[in-house]
Amino acid sequence: MRVREAVSADWERIWPLWHRVVATGETYMWDPATDEDSARSVWMLPAPAQVFVAEDEGRIVGTALLKPNQPGLGDHVANAGFMVDQDRAGEGIGRTLAHHVLSAARAQRYQAMQFNAVVSTNTGAIALWASLGFKIVGTVPGAFRHPTQGYADIHIMYRGLVA
Repeated sequence: MRVREAVSADWERIWPLWHRVVATGETYMWDPATDEDSARSVWMLPAPAQVFVAEDEGRIVGTALLKPNQPGLGDHVANAGFMVDQDRAGEGIGRTLAHHVLSAARAQRYQAMQFNAVVSTNTGAIALWASLGFKIVGTVPGAFRHPTQGYADIHIMYRGLVA
């Protein structure tokens, strides 16, 4: 498996993965019925954002988006989103993407990384981020409408990137 920066032509292979993850309604705030054009406009962002793909034997098995968390005076803190092919869960793809994105964030001189909405029921992601040094710095009660578990909390997770 290799991780590389995505190019525009990758979207046709990112979209099925993106759609499948978002359509579950379990981990992202986006409407599960988000159409392809809308999805592309929120994922394939221009610089300074970067989109990455994890490829295995020519197949995209994961994708990540790295961008400033806020504009202007908050643009020194990164934000990132990660999606992994659900059929490949547990194979370390998310961890590999995370290491790559953390390195890219440091190279872009971000001072920290913040995840704004890690759904409390997404225990695998919470464990992964904690193992990589992220801390829960805040919780918003009932801020996510989970399709099977009702209103779920979201966590704000944070870690510094400079020593």
